[in-house]
Amino acid sequence: MDYLRAQVIIHGLVQGVNFRAYTRSQATALGVKGWVRNIPDGTVHALFEGEKKKVEDMIAWCRQGPYGARVMQVDITREPYRGEFKQFDIRYGI
Repeated sequence: MDYLRAQVIIHGLVQGVNFRAYTRSQATALGVKGWVRNIPDGTVHALFEGEKKKVEDMIAWCRQGPYGARVMQVDITREPYRGEFKQFDIRYGI
């Protein structure tokens, strides 16, 4: 089975619409580990680790986001899997 780590930055109306909470819920449902946080510039930054297909499913979900979000752009950096996380968390601060 292939594993993947991906850093994702989501641009658009993505803060103030529960993007982080819905991302955590979706990632937990898929079994993807990592974290999500708001960035002061108005973007949302997430790091996903897990089975490659599930991480790709999370990236696809981020292109739409939750109801109320208006995603304009998603920047993706794929990296070698590290297996660094035990769960998916919302992070606060930078």
